[in-house]
Formats: sequence, structure tokens, C-alpha cells
Amino acid sequence: MTKEKETTKEPKKEAQGVKKEPRRERPADKQQASDRPAAVSHHSAKETPRLRDRFHKEIAPAMMKELELKNPMAVPHLHKIVVNMGVGDATQNAKIMDPAVNELGQITGQKPVVTRAKKSIAAFKVREGMPIGAMVTLRGDRMYEFLDRLMSIVLPRVRDFKGVSTKSFDGRGNYTIGLRDQLIFPEIDYSRVDKQKGMNVTIVTTAKSDDQAHSLLKHMGMPFRA
Repeated sequence: MTKEKETTKEPKKEAQGVKKEPRRERPADKQQASDRPAAVSHHSAKETPRLRDRFHKEIAPAMMKELELKNPMAVPHLHKIVVNMGVGDATQNAKIMDPAVNELGQITGQKPVVTRAKKSIAAFKVREGMPIGAMVTLRGDRMYEFLDRLMSIVLPRVRDFKGVSTKSFDGRGNYTIGLRDQLIFPEIDYSRVDKQKGMNVTIVTTAKSDDQAHSLLKHMGMPFRA
């Protein structure tokens, strides 16, 4: 009886041993593993915008001293930038929206959102839901890159430019710049523009007052009128 029990237990041990045997890597697996590209860190390869880098290294410490702040998180900073292009003629010809959306995308580097009328206005022949413009909301690196280009390249191209107004704050630390012509942006090809289109650039900050927002934009390089 003891011998029969031993013989019946031996196959089980062999089965257990087979289950515990490690899986052997096939040559095909090695070849597939070698063909796989190595993981690349996008954060290390991407460069930080120079305005964002200058804000953390120079502007934020300077504003802490100026505003007498003890917490670095309390320093006012940019929250977002909204670029809004109104196209009133789109109420009569919807095809005008296509070049407007295309140009705004070239200017901001981001796909615009078509804005539509919230209510009908009979005097202007506007019906509810009709496309009347395009809008882009910029955040993060694109926000800093756009503001840097706006201050250093775009605004100086305005004819007889003497600086932007200091009276365009809304009382809550936000600033709006009105631009009459999209041709001041170097991304726009003059030969392909059928009509001039104006736009509003609203810079939304975390400042608690207009004075703090003015100080923030001035440190960043906004060319305010003297």
C-alpha cells in the first residue's frame, strides 16, 4: 500500500515542477524587443519658453519684494489668454468664417472654436446659433509663447506705435488689447488675405487688483504708454 501511494504522488510532483518551470524566451521575442523604440521623455526634450523661464527666475522674486509677499504662491501670474475674432459679415455669408478660423489658428498655433450668437437680433439679421466669430483660449507654454511674440514682435509692427494704454484693465486684474488688423502678425500671408479682421486679446491674471496686474505685465515687458 505504501508503494502504491508513493507511485501516485510522484506524477503530481512532476506536474508541479512543470508549472514552476520559468518561461523560456524565444528568439522571436528577443527580435521584437530589440525592434521596439526606447521610451522618450517629452518633458526633457521640450524647451521651456523663455518668458516662462524668466518669470520664475527674475520676475517672481522681484514681485515678491515689490509687493512684500512672504509666500511665493501668492505672486500674481498669468492664468490664460483669450483671443477673440469677431466676424460680423458671417451673418450674410457663412463662407467668410473659414479664412477667419484658419488665420486665427495660424496666429495662435491652436485650433479655434467657432462662437455662435446666443440670441436673435432682428435689427442685425442675427439668428440664435448663427456663427459670428472664432475664439482661442491659450494656457501653459503656448500662452507664454504667444505673449512673448505679441510684446516683442507683433505690437512694434503697428504703425505709429507709442505703447499700449494703461486704462484697459477691467478692475479684476485682467487686461484687454484691441487689434484692428491681423496682418501685423508675421504668420499671416498678405497675398491670401481677402479682408482685414480685428481681434481682442484678453490677458487673464491671478492678480487681486489692477495695480498688481499692471506691475506683472510691466515686469514681463508689456510696452505701456508713458
